[in-house]
Amino acid sequence: MKTLIAFIVMLAPLAAQAQLLKCVGKDGKVEYASECPSGSKEQQTGIRNTREGPTAAAPAKDAKKDEKGAGPKSTAEKEAEFKKRQVEKGEAAAKEEKEAAEKAQKARACTEARGYLAGLQSGARITRTDPTTGERTFLDDNQRTQEVARAQQSVDANCK
Repeated sequence: MKTLIAFIVMLAPLAAQAQLLKCVGKDGKVEYASECPSGSKEQQTGIRNTREGPTAAAPAKDAKKDEKGAGPKSTAEKEAEFKKRQVEKGEAAAKEEKEAAEKAQKARACTEARGYLAGLQSGARITRTDPTTGERTFLDDNQRTQEVARAQQSVDANCK
């Protein structure tokens, strides 16, 4: 009898180290235990022994992993993932900002090119400043035709 009591006392700490399971019986009755009785469905609760000491630490390392295949994450891992998400979010915002600036610049260039082309096609007199003398000169018919072609290319390139 004393041997049996001693044996039960020695097994008690081992039972306390186990993970708590949710056991659902065939009739829907729910029980919480370290081991589910036969005929009941076992579900993980994620609750583990919190006792300090070498006997409590061992099951945590050997505990079953969650459904995704990875164990619970430490605070450092969570923080590293958070920082990674923040960096990715910042990079995405910078990329969006750059794309928006490029789009706005292209829209301005399109508007300017269309306005210049419309001015050329309207027949209004277009002047240029001679870089050597600083005098204003008017475009002749050949220069106007070349300038219309160049302006059309600019519209085609900027207004897609």
